[in-house]
Amino acid sequence: MTSRGAGTAFSRKNYRLSTEPEKSKVTGIVNSRLLNDYLHRVFTNADGNQPAAAYRKHLTFQNLQEHLDRLLAEEDGSEDSRDQVAEGRLGPSTVVLDHTSGFEGLLLVDDDLLGVIGHSNFGSIRATTCVYKGKWIYEVLISSQGLMQIGWCTLNCRFNQEEGVGDTPDSYAYDGNRVRKWNVTTTNYGKSWAAGDIVSCLIDLDEGTIAFCLNGISLGTAFDNITRGAGMAYFPAISLSFKESVAFNFGSRPLRYPVEGYRPLQDPPVADLVKARKLLGYLKNVIHIGIDVMEGKLVEKDTSMWQLQGEPTVLITLAHIFNYFSPLMCKVYLVEDVLMTFLLSILERGGAVDAHPLIQQLLDLMWLLMEEYEVHECLKQLLMSLLRAYRFSPIIPDLGLQIHYLRLTIAVLKHEKSRKYLLSNVLFDVLRSVVFFYIKSPLRVEEAGLQELIPTTWWPNRFTKEGKESKEVKEESAEERLRRRAYERGCQRLKKRIEVVEGLQVQILKLLLNNKDRGGGEASRYIFLNKFRKFLQENASNRGNLTVLCPPEYMVCFLHRLIAALRFFWDGHKAKIPAALSSEEAYIPPQLFYNGKVDYFDLQRLGGLLSHLKKTLKDDLAAKANVLIDPAELQAVTMDDLDEDEESATSAAQSQRPSAALAIGGALARPGWLSSPTLGRANRFLSTAAVSLMNPRRPLGTLEKIKVRTLNVEQRTEEDIEGSHGNEGLLLGRPPEEPDQPITENSLLEILDGIVMMYNLSVHQQLGKMVGVSDDVNEYAMALKDTEEKISRCPKRRRDIHEELLKSQKVFSEKLNHLSRRLAWINVTIYSKEKMQDIYWLLRVCIRTIEHGDRTGSLFAFMPEFYLSVAMNSYSALKNYFSPVNSMEELPGYEETLMRLAAILAKHFADSRIVGTDIRDSLMQALASYVCYPHSLRAVERIPEEQRISMMKNLLAPYEQRPWAQTNWILVRLWRGCGFGYRYTRLPHLLKTKPEDASLPSLQKPCPSTLLQRHMADLLRGDRDLAPSFLNSVLNQLNWAFSEFIGMIQEIQQAAERLERNFVDSRQLKVCATCFDLSVSLLRVLEMTVTLAPEIFLDWNRPSSELLLRRLAQLLNQVLNRVTAERNLFDRVVNLRLPGLESVDHYPILVAVTGILVRLLVDTDVQGAERATAVLLADPCFQLRSIQYLLGHAEPLALAAAAPATDKRHFSLHTYTEYISAEELAKVDKMLSHLSEESKQAAATTLPTSEEDLCPICYAHPISAIFRPCSHKSCKACINQHLMNNKDCFFCKATITGVDDFTKPASS
Repeated sequence: MTSRGAGTAFSRKNYRLSTEPEKSKVTGIVNSRLLNDYLHRVFTNADGNQPAAAYRKHLTFQNLQEHLDRLLAEEDGSEDSRDQVAEGRLGPSTVVLDHTSGFEGLLLVDDDLLGVIGHSNFGSIRATTCVYKGKWIYEVLISSQGLMQIGWCTLNCRFNQEEGVGDTPDSYAYDGNRVRKWNVTTTNYGKSWAAGDIVSCLIDLDEGTIAFCLNGISLGTAFDNITRGAGMAYFPAISLSFKESVAFNFGSRPLRYPVEGYRPLQDPPVADLVKARKLLGYLKNVIHIGIDVMEGKLVEKDTSMWQLQGEPTVLITLAHIFNYFSPLMCKVYLVEDVLMTFLLSILERGGAVDAHPLIQQLLDLMWLLMEEYEVHECLKQLLMSLLRAYRFSPIIPDLGLQIHYLRLTIAVLKHEKSRKYLLSNVLFDVLRSVVFFYIKSPLRVEEAGLQELIPTTWWPNRFTKEGKESKEVKEESAEERLRRRAYERGCQRLKKRIEVVEGLQVQILKLLLNNKDRGGGEASRYIFLNKFRKFLQENASNRGNLTVLCPPEYMVCFLHRLIAALRFFWDGHKAKIPAALSSEEAYIPPQLFYNGKVDYFDLQRLGGLLSHLKKTLKDDLAAKANVLIDPAELQAVTMDDLDEDEESATSAAQSQRPSAALAIGGALARPGWLSSPTLGRANRFLSTAAVSLMNPRRPLGTLEKIKVRTLNVEQRTEEDIEGSHGNEGLLLGRPPEEPDQPITENSLLEILDGIVMMYNLSVHQQLGKMVGVSDDVNEYAMALKDTEEKISRCPKRRRDIHEELLKSQKVFSEKLNHLSRRLAWINVTIYSKEKMQDIYWLLRVCIRTIEHGDRTGSLFAFMPEFYLSVAMNSYSALKNYFSPVNSMEELPGYEETLMRLAAILAKHFADSRIVGTDIRDSLMQALASYVCYPHSLRAVERIPEEQRISMMKNLLAPYEQRPWAQTNWILVRLWRGCGFGYRYTRLPHLLKTKPEDASLPSLQKPCPSTLLQRHMADLLRGDRDLAPSFLNSVLNQLNWAFSEFIGMIQEIQQAAERLERNFVDSRQLKVCATCFDLSVSLLRVLEMTVTLAPEIFLDWNRPSSELLLRRLAQLLNQVLNRVTAERNLFDRVVNLRLPGLESVDHYPILVAVTGILVRLLVDTDVQGAERATAVLLADPCFQLRSIQYLLGHAEPLALAAAAPATDKRHFSLHTYTEYISAEELAKVDKMLSHLSEESKQAAATTLPTSEEDLCPICYAHPISAIFRPCSHKSCKACINQHLMNNKDCFFCKATITGVDDFTKPASS
């Protein structure tokens, strides 16, 4: 019988045939002798023996129930004694956490009162039952590995936010996070625990000892001589810090690691257990024994191939068994202990899951013979137990336990009716089934058996000074090569084992994504789609509510398995319809973003809020995509926004009220993730505070009404998604730019869209986090290498030092052995080549989606921001996180992908359709990072010329009114390597300090782009308006940045000189260093401009050239004077060498200024040099001493004063021969002699000027301009600079219409 016949389940009262005459009417019932034998064989006595045939009562279906009642009651008498209250225990027989009075702090407790999450600094809670005599045990399932103290306490213990279990005299605790035991004082004890471990807490009140076990392995006695006697009873208790979570098992489920002689705090349901086991025995007998009607005898059958082939005798027998068995199968303990054990035993024979149809037959039977509510409860408890068992199984070398539980999960989900029920009501609603796709990482490699699997460890030990693995691979020794190869073989062995688990996880998803099982309602895939979307909404809309969020480590594994399953179905569809796209060409068509068929919750779109876009682009939607927006909907959207504002105001007001009401157990808005091992719903919020101790970003508790927009996906059907007969489903509103060809099934497009969203929610962040293990290996390897070098240099007479060094060497080696094995696991589960290809595939999907969206013109604004984020982040992950193990260059189509991503960054960083400041900043940062690395810079150079020129034009837009620092950084990177003394990676004075992470963009070797420099030069020369506006903005920002820097170092100097000890704020130091770095980079951009297009400053036929040159000279003189004055402010702050101001030094800023001066005065034609010299010398701030300082020529006065301090070294460009070439130094010498000569001549020819002839604004230059119409006068420099921002006269505020040259009449 198949599950589809399940609708004809018998009602209980019809199970028994009532009268003898009716029996003969039932077709297929065997004769009474054979039936009697059969029933006696099935329903044996408790001891398994059958009475002799002469003494056996004749059995028929009429007296079977009576016989069954007698059999089941046989042992009940002997069980009575066990059911009595056990001596030594006080409290309710059902043991739970005491959520009424036994807690301290803020806590979230699960529905079943067995799971708990810490929600404050250090919350504590105890159980409802205590013990005072005997030996007792309970288990704690660790869901997160942070700071917790687990153990026992008495009623007298008083806890607070600082002191918990183990911090008071009569409380005792084990803390596996810090690997210590606590009882007022603390000492080392036990092993470190990890998420997924089980801690057993044992108390022996006869001997007075407390002990703990971790995953069934005893950690030894922790405490002895504990206080006993009158009034001393011990409660199970825990204290845990914020976000930490556990679940307790006091005996409501079978203990995973029972200890002989110790009883669980809650008694197992013994009588029910005996009944259930007997009934299961009868069920096994039915499966085992067949009836040969022709021969009239009973036969043994192969149980694995058993089928219920409509035999009434067997069916009625089973109906009697299930009459008793069904109610028992609704109880958690019995499902786990009896049913799950039986089903697992069926699969233990090995072979594929398909080779065991018996499980399918049993599920058919359950749907046929059990009431619907019983099947539902039984399946829910079965899946819950499986998830719990999978998550809390220790890792053993072959991952056998995990494989075992996954195989049974697959077998259950293969049953169509069960699968649909579980999908609709359990997998995403009650359970957190994403756990099934997670493979936990072992924290203790010894127990995971990694030592046997990877006996030889290895780690890279060729490092440069900057701490990065050297690219110039030295010849590795033969021993090293052998070790590396042995390690790689071990990694391969591990990989094969993990791939088995991953294969099973993908198989589960393939079952959930089945879209052909339409029997009895919607296909599984469409139920999954609606649940998956809801899962995404929970994670996207609750960023501040940690109990709702799926932990990122689960999300990473789920993403990879989902990609594998999705591509399997995608390519399967392509095989059936060759015109469709293969998964290699997958993308999301743009209409999904605006036709309203897929809900993106409140996620930001590129063009802003959806409601705003619908209003502003409704005409474009109608014209291009034939999508009409109903005016009523626009009105509704606006009203909806208002409602949300009002609600948030009310909830804010409510959150100010005392939250004592929350302790009653007000339900949370969404299910809790962390606490219970089945990850069920946590919905009691406990608080001992009179008022809420915290204001979470998303308020908690039902009192605060959280508005989650109801998803319309719950009501969607297959037709809504896939479409039919002219209805395009999800693809409604295809724009004209989009090709009219089938892509794939619409449901797969929505899953792909969800995968991209998942990557953005937390996968990228987790990929970055796990790189930490690799960094640790590198650090320890460097430390070990350093120690070995010290050992080789240690003198033989210093044996004490030698011994200490040997101890250090041993510690580092042990740590490296441990870490390299752990790293092997992480590289296989997270950074393997296959995982890298998944992320690369996702990157390409995003690139194609953005390209298709871009073609739709204004409708591009509807695309969610996360598509651009994922494109940038996935590239960053491939480059930075996977690179030590796998090289990105080996990926197929890598060069083309790099170029297409470069084109997207170049085009969209200044795209007016993108309004979000965060996403615009991200695009700018990604482009800045892109131009730092040679391979990605070449990709930018390969994009079409028109796009390159457009990018450079956007980079040269004026700096005002936009974030200009990143733009400037990009231009500097394009120049670095071409400027004066600008070929360094790290500044000369920083070489001896601790190396930073050499993979940082700022520490890449210079790789200038002459092609992009050429485009910049052409744009500056060709566009008469572009150059002045760009350069004026650069000069304005330089003026601001350098002035800010000088102001800050004055404050720092004053603080340092005070007698009392005071600390300069580290943030102030950081801002100061940033202003300095900005000043240097702005000077480098000016040097770049002067070099590429000197005529902008020196061709005075251009209207603004003279003004730009004067402004430049003025700023250069100011910088030189401030930095080069002897014993000045700058000198003193540099010599303080404050942490945070490491980059502030003479070299970077002086070489940048020198570069500009050399280009203006030496590397130019005679006329240009004359103009530049004249303007420089005419500036009142010019001092020849500043130029002499560059070459170490100090002032005579300063030299005389500094004569005693012979160790004082003067700055000189001559000392930086590794950074500055001889040719460059020669040019500086030439410039100095030229300026010395010119300044002497200028001093000789300058006539004394009377005060009346000087400009009344600056008093530095003679009057040279007269204003129209008011005839007021000033020098040209002052009026030109003033007219850049203002048209009113300095003196009378009249509007200036023109400026004429003014020459003083000769007669006067």
